[in-house]
Amino acid sequence: MTAPIDQAELLRRARGRTRTPAPGTPAAGPVPRGTAPGPAPLSHAQQRMWLMDRLGQGGPRYHVPLATRLRGPLDRDALAAALTGLTARHHILRTRYGHQDDRPHQEPAPPAPVPLPVRDATAEDSAALLRAEAARPFDLAAGPALRALLLRHAPDDHTLLLTIHHIAVDGGSLPVLAEELGALYAAAAEGRPAGLPEPELQYADYARWERARDDRLAEAAAARAARLTGAGPLPLLRPVPPGTPERRAVLHSAPLTADTMDGLRRLGARHGATAFTVVLTAAFAALRAATGGSDLVLGCAGGHRSRPELRRLVGLQVNTLPVRARLPEPDGDPAFTELLAVVRTALLDAQGHHEVPFDLVVERLGAAARGADGTPLLAVSCDLVHPAEPLALPGLTAEAVEVDLGLAKFGLTLLVEDGPRPRCLLQYDPAALDGATAGRLHAVFAELLAAVAADADRPLSRLPGERLLGDHLPAPETPADHPEHQHPAVAALLADPRVTDAALHLAEHGPALAYATVSGPVAPSGAELRAALRRRLAEPGTLPLAVTLLDRIPRRPDGALDPGRLPGAPTAHLDTVRDVFAELLGARPPAEGDFFGLGGHSLVAVQLAERIRARLGLPLTGLDVLERRTPRALAALLAERAAERGTGSSRTASATRATHATRAGTVLLTGASGGVGAALLQELLAQGRPVRALVRPESAHLVAGAGVEVAEGDLADRDSLRRAVEGVETVVHAACTFTEHAVDLAAMRTLVEGWRGTGGFVFVSSIDAYGRPEPGEVPEGGPSAGPLTPYGQAKLDCERILLDAAPSARGPVAVVRSPIVWGPHRRLRDQLRWGATGALYQAALAGRPILLPEPAAGWAGAGWVHSAALARAVTASLGQAPGRIVNAVTGHVSWADFAAELVRLLGSSSTVAHGPGAEAELLRPWHYRADALAEPLTPEPGEDWRAVLAAMTAQPAGAH
Repeated sequence: MTAPIDQAELLRRARGRTRTPAPGTPAAGPVPRGTAPGPAPLSHAQQRMWLMDRLGQGGPRYHVPLATRLRGPLDRDALAAALTGLTARHHILRTRYGHQDDRPHQEPAPPAPVPLPVRDATAEDSAALLRAEAARPFDLAAGPALRALLLRHAPDDHTLLLTIHHIAVDGGSLPVLAEELGALYAAAAEGRPAGLPEPELQYADYARWERARDDRLAEAAAARAARLTGAGPLPLLRPVPPGTPERRAVLHSAPLTADTMDGLRRLGARHGATAFTVVLTAAFAALRAATGGSDLVLGCAGGHRSRPELRRLVGLQVNTLPVRARLPEPDGDPAFTELLAVVRTALLDAQGHHEVPFDLVVERLGAAARGADGTPLLAVSCDLVHPAEPLALPGLTAEAVEVDLGLAKFGLTLLVEDGPRPRCLLQYDPAALDGATAGRLHAVFAELLAAVAADADRPLSRLPGERLLGDHLPAPETPADHPEHQHPAVAALLADPRVTDAALHLAEHGPALAYATVSGPVAPSGAELRAALRRRLAEPGTLPLAVTLLDRIPRRPDGALDPGRLPGAPTAHLDTVRDVFAELLGARPPAEGDFFGLGGHSLVAVQLAERIRARLGLPLTGLDVLERRTPRALAALLAERAAERGTGSSRTASATRATHATRAGTVLLTGASGGVGAALLQELLAQGRPVRALVRPESAHLVAGAGVEVAEGDLADRDSLRRAVEGVETVVHAACTFTEHAVDLAAMRTLVEGWRGTGGFVFVSSIDAYGRPEPGEVPEGGPSAGPLTPYGQAKLDCERILLDAAPSARGPVAVVRSPIVWGPHRRLRDQLRWGATGALYQAALAGRPILLPEPAAGWAGAGWVHSAALARAVTASLGQAPGRIVNAVTGHVSWADFAAELVRLLGSSSTVAHGPGAEAELLRPWHYRADALAEPLTPEPGEDWRAVLAAMTAQPAGAH
């Protein structure tokens, strides 16, 4: 969208004097020149990026796309040479990020040519292609951090896209890269040396220099944290769960006149302030009016480029500066210029300590870095930006192209874009702020900027402003049939239309635990329901420790909750969790000790999760730690996951780790710990095939068995995928994330690129890749018809990666598309809970009426396949690997038959009717042909749909 202005540099120039270190800022000499060999530590800013990536919270929002339309005779070879020269000059662009002993490090890869793929594209197609390429994930462990794509619209009309990971660049790096790329391109086109001087520093020099000052920086961070004591998050925002992988952004834009921008600059000049200071003051004023608060904290970008030796250094040299302004109380009526003086002082104080890393300040703040509901102290930012400049190449006309990935780094950002067409911008995360409030705040902000540009001496009461913060939503009233319904958490859960029943268990000496049954085509998880409770409950003390999903709430004959049949508040792992807390945080915490209050931060969360995983063999991530926060909550989560594992851990001893030479004919199986993967594993072993199973370390016991070689890894860990695929003869790829589609695509590329065997590569895909074709029979490999679901699109994109590689592959490839998979595995039982079948299943469980599509609309139902039949079909395709798309379908069942059987099996009182108000998801009029694999798909005894449905519904309630 735009490139941030270095506010510290603007302020220095505006004040016309050289800045001196502020009190409490650690003094330091110049950055030493000359990169030492070997790995270097990460700078504090880089470590934050690395942690975001490791925690699954990075992704495209930390990508920096630079797109330029180039018209004229483009020399593609010269451009490729220029890009290669650029990465040769700046090591950070080809740096890889590894870790050892829980500590990350960086090391540049040897210089290598930068690929410049060229794709033909119409102007209409370009925007989607640019967004997809810009969002494609980076593998920080493998590098590099820069990639290029050239779209060819006509012989003399191209669009160049450079995508760089933010861990390698900041806004101040981009003009340097653009200038040097132009010089390198001109030199390559003319066949002469570029004559550019060697960079004075490499980024690793800066990282080593900063880390050598860590002790002094830590002292300064403690002082900065003390300045933030007592501050709280902006109450306008809702908390966003730490595990949210992508934060979507909505952008509001309104034009500003040139007179308004001139007025803002003149106002700043009169009061010894930059235009940014005026914009920041307007943001504070708008938020003061919106919330009624007088003690507010906003974030802004600060840079380290005031040092002469760092001004042309390519790398991440930005820092987040918390600006705390204690404004006049709401009952006062100061002039805007009075607020400007307060904000100017607060900004100067923050910029005077710009070298103190914000992550260190957060560590010192501990629990105070978040509000009681989990909202970060710094969830609102403000900036003054300029339109992005094009990458100008000699002899060509260059025009900047905006690539908006629609992702938010903050819950709310207030911006002004200063350029030929000035704009007032407001970007927000809809998970943190509702659209109506955001729209009203944006209107106020734009009107306020125009008003103060015209007359800033008016009191605030005569300037635009609107109170937008209402009271917390009260928990809705619910019938008081049972004592637990009096609890506000239960009332709030029952007010959610996706929740069909809810209960709360208040143990005498333990935490409150909530339980819920859910319904709907896309039902929420327990974590999502708990996050919703955070937003609704006025008192943090009423928030339950966890929300656990059950098929039925166990109740006594009188309808009251039966605690004896509930999953309890497990403490089996509590001592281990507290031990690890003590090892990493220096003191053994109480069971309810808060992770942040004990001094925890992101890196410690990752380390804590890894140690607990190693000791207990149970899945745990750094995000789990950040969300659950207390040892008791983590112990409860671990107990849930242990219960899900059942007794499988007893088999771990019979597994082998992938540490020896690969056995001849080895099959790599991904997804082996899931329901489909378990059936595939069983079939492969029954055929006597040696299997290497890719699983997370904590899930190894689920696949352990004679002949199974365990390859520890994860779809998001591309290094582990490369190790897993190395040397295998055959690949059966059955794993997916379901929701993180960029990870799925990157994993497929890695496996395809790493496979060198001749035994076949089969991808287990989904009929969702067909989209919504014409009603009737769907032939195998038929064309896709929109609209596709995101899941179906991801499957289709993965298929294309594999099939595009088929001509150069040493072995045959195949795609096997399956419908709903049913089987006895406990994870397959979830197929009854979600999607189209889930709506019917939950209705039958609750005894609610079931409404199906009208018969006049034609047949409607679902294709399905038994997990064992799917396994036979996939392994059969390894032998023939048809090199095309085939289907694996056991049969089709109508919704009428399915609903009637559910009612019978569950002893439900539901009535089944047909009508026009049926869920749109049930309008599925397709029969999928499955001719190529008909023989292995032939049902064996017990594989008819009624038998498998009976087996799946017979499992005990509460099992996961």
